[in-house]
Amino acid sequence: MTAGTQADRPADPLSRPTSDAGGRRPELRDGQALEEALKSAQSGGKRFRPRLVRSVHDLLGGDAGPAVDQVADAVELLHTAFVVHDDVIDGDDLRRGAPSAPGRFRAAAIRGGAATGPAGSYATAGAILTGDLALGAALRAVATAPVAREQVHRMLELFDHALAVSAAGELADVRLSLGAREPTLEEALAVAEQKTAVYSFSLPMQCGAVLAGARASVVDGLGRIGRDLGLAFQLIDDLTGVFGAPAQTGKGEIAGDLREGKRTPLVVHARSTPAWPVVERHLGDPTLDEQGVARVRAALTDAGSRSFVSDLALERLRTASVRAADLGLPPELVAWVRELSGSLQEGAE
Repeated sequence: MTAGTQADRPADPLSRPTSDAGGRRPELRDGQALEEALKSAQSGGKRFRPRLVRSVHDLLGGDAGPAVDQVADAVELLHTAFVVHDDVIDGDDLRRGAPSAPGRFRAAAIRGGAATGPAGSYATAGAILTGDLALGAALRAVATAPVAREQVHRMLELFDHALAVSAAGELADVRLSLGAREPTLEEALAVAEQKTAVYSFSLPMQCGAVLAGARASVVDGLGRIGRDLGLAFQLIDDLTGVFGAPAQTGKGEIAGDLREGKRTPLVVHARSTPAWPVVERHLGDPTLDEQGVARVRAALTDAGSRSFVSDLALERLRTASVRAADLGLPPELVAWVRELSGSLQEGAE
């Protein structure tokens, strides 16, 4: 985690007593397992969300000092909580090319002699609790940030909003994958925005602005810019999930979204094209092999679904740059938004 005073940083969210009544340190085997799982879940990754907090704060001329790192760490802890819970929902035992939280607990249970069924229950419990600890640590970090009470309250409101929107988006993503009915493109885009844009872009950018003492109109405007950037980011991630290699996704398999039957905007668009019979045949098939993936990729490309989603992402990136220029932000911050849009654009092309 980033630099900061040990008292302020939520680096060790499990508060463990140093000794019991007899002066001996108690055995906290399960607590230690959760702590190690949380530290593992925090490792790796691009950590761009903390950079968003710091960049916006600095470019707005803020001087919040150690509070910036503390809130940046809180945003990353929130991301960790969502990632861990998402791996439970999706049944992913790999994350960033290494065992995910449920994968760690499943492997530990099997090493201890557990059967497959109980090992799965242990994996689910361990991962959910790990994510809960990350979430609690994130909120504590914001609540104890050394800034004015009004700023703390505003950031807690932003975190609360991000939690509510992201949770609703995650549930909608699972609901739309049930197959009871096919979602509209608008519904699929709403899920993409809710699941990622609000907490990954709007939240850190707005927190950076709050820490810098920016006026409310700037905080709100950065929230809208963050939604544009975040939706573009998610659309590009959807493309990577189908067309990327395992090294890019970090999940050890190709086209995991297709196997899980996720109704992403890419898939929803394909339903109105000649690609749909091919996509429908393989969508939600856990045994989907590389040949099947290749057929789906070719169909999505030939029917224009791939370019449609790419164009949507590019449109949102252009909109973010226009909003930044119209908001009256410092020139350096406008240039930064354009630079960020450009770096995201590379993944859509």
